[in-house]
Amino acid sequence: MFSFRTTPLEDQLDRALMSGRVGCFCTQNCWDTARGRWMYDIFRERGNLEVVFSPREAELTPGTNHIEFDLERLRGLDAVVVEIQDVGSRYFNYTKDVMQLMEMLSLLGEEAPAMYVVDHVNAAGRYVEGTIPSVRCEMGVPKVAHRHGLTLGELCNLYYTEIGARFALHIISAGATQANRLLMPWTIAPASDIPGFFTCDLYSGGGLWNNTTITPGIGTSRPYEYFGAPFIRPNVADILPSPQGTLLRPCSFTPATGRYAGERCFGYQILLTPGVPYHSLLHTLQLMRYFTEHYSQFEIEDAFWIKLADPVLADYLGGVISFQDAREHIKLEEQKWIRKAKRFTLYDDEPRRIK
Repeated sequence: MFSFRTTPLEDQLDRALMSGRVGCFCTQNCWDTARGRWMYDIFRERGNLEVVFSPREAELTPGTNHIEFDLERLRGLDAVVVEIQDVGSRYFNYTKDVMQLMEMLSLLGEEAPAMYVVDHVNAAGRYVEGTIPSVRCEMGVPKVAHRHGLTLGELCNLYYTEIGARFALHIISAGATQANRLLMPWTIAPASDIPGFFTCDLYSGGGLWNNTTITPGIGTSRPYEYFGAPFIRPNVADILPSPQGTLLRPCSFTPATGRYAGERCFGYQILLTPGVPYHSLLHTLQLMRYFTEHYSQFEIEDAFWIKLADPVLADYLGGVISFQDAREHIKLEEQKWIRKAKRFTLYDDEPRRIK
């Protein structure tokens, strides 16, 4: 059973929510600014809150970007209420956790609790980038484009169909509360490596750097906006690929954590022109091709190819096909993805390509 609801969570009169055993699966983004409380306080006040599944450390502590749970802690619940802020890319750890939660609920069969998703606006907007996985990809990742243009509720709607789930799924509209209608989705940082206004626009491509010997500035205040490594030597004479509306500024930084923690790195800051759409995936692939050709120290790890999940794009990085061929492939795949995505959208605006 699936439903899309346009009234706030606390106004839902389902028995599972009113008197059943409730588990809440959430991050810091479940803060209700209108009432000054957490989403799970609704059930704490009712006396039926059984468990809160949340990141294990402080909300902006590096390395905490997963929610831990297991099948036994889900067993016996009547409802699981989910509220996180998705960031628009299929790599995002908390979203992968939600998909794995759905898989576990499916395993419980008739004993599965109902799942309620408090939806939020997609912080990366409705723009789409990239391709649908055509080979094995990461666990808990639905078959969506690298930047999917959907909300979490819409992703759950899609994945519900993909896995053939039978538990009850209810989506609470992102427009159901004043906070979700008016609060900018980046106001509360979704994760320790997604801190600011531009981060989500850079993440769909920039997240791929995490599986290479170049760091995307993890452990700095501007992750995915900065990228570099100790072996890079920026030179004003270098001609790096840079799409219209984008500038690359030579820079240096010392990460406090992650790859190259405590080491001085050299690289570039991506500067975006306000209002000009940025195709992060295409640009990142161009940059990776450049560093492959100019730096022997640049290496791509095995996990990268599983995250990329596209042999054609792998051929581009390997120098087998041209950028024009790769771009045309991405264009066709984006059109294919948008046709699929429209079947699962819950709002008036729909995913669209960056042209």
